[in-house]
Amino acid sequence: MNLLFNREEALLIAKETLEIEAKAIASISEKLEDSFLNAIGLVLSAKGRVIVCGMGKSGIVGKKISATLSSTGTPSFSLHPAEALHGDLGMVTENDVVILLSNSGETEEIVRLIPFLKRIGTKIIAFTGNMDSTLARMSDFVLNCGVDREACPLNLAPTASTTVTMALGDAFASALINCRGFLEKDFARLHPSGSLGKKFLMVKDLMHRDPKIPFAEPDISLKEAIIRMSGGGFGSLIVSNNQKELLGIFTDGDLRRYFERGSGDLTVPLSKVMIKAPKTIEPEKLAIEALAIMEKSSITSLPVVSHEKIVIGFLHLHDILRSRIV
Repeated sequence: MNLLFNREEALLIAKETLEIEAKAIASISEKLEDSFLNAIGLVLSAKGRVIVCGMGKSGIVGKKISATLSSTGTPSFSLHPAEALHGDLGMVTENDVVILLSNSGETEEIVRLIPFLKRIGTKIIAFTGNMDSTLARMSDFVLNCGVDREACPLNLAPTASTTVTMALGDAFASALINCRGFLEKDFARLHPSGSLGKKFLMVKDLMHRDPKIPFAEPDISLKEAIIRMSGGGFGSLIVSNNQKELLGIFTDGDLRRYFERGSGDLTVPLSKVMIKAPKTIEPEKLAIEALAIMEKSSITSLPVVSHEKIVIGFLHLHDILRSRIV
């Protein structure tokens, strides 16, 4: 093997590789036709999952396509064709759609799998570069991934063909995103550990629910309110009636202000010292919106209420900070 390093030649080959692959992707976009739209319609109407199956490099590309589908609202998993022929075919049902990847359309493991898929009743979409292949003839819909040549200098290693297949998979997923009305909040729901997921955390995801809500009745004494507030650990009490209708809120800050005014009577009812029209938030609001309310009003607690002003939760500033959305 010649290990002589020609810098100019290496750079030239690298640029040619990128140019070949870019042209191949541009070329494949011109080949999109009714079969692409029919395949999209098939997936949208399917009651099951999308199973992506390929051998070798196509299998690796298939895993990426499957992962993209799953993360954008189309339940999917990848299946190794050889393993499918040895028992994993049991994961496939008649409600599923199978995407088979093979540039030649004659990959042995893929072709052998087709009759068994048809026996199950599964619909098949082919991603192939050979429209006259066995795979193309035996599939319900065929998407053309053909390239003029591989980007490999020897025109042997799967390069342009795998790039085009992956790009077509992205195009397929993007079309489905649009058709499903998949939004940022949906993406965030499927990516709870990512920065975007945290950005779209809702109040209901962080709020405390009954029995952890620090409830108090309006007729208890201030002394009893102080004891309850100290035991609750939130520095706040949500004042409500038996129907959990919001009547007010009482916080350690309100207590300090009460004493600063010169009042020292601990026998007064809580209703006399509570804040009667507190800031509130609904459970479907974003946690970042709750934080904005707290910052603007210089408060640390928010009752979470329904449209009928029934208390269904409690949110503290510490809950938001622990979520690390900021």
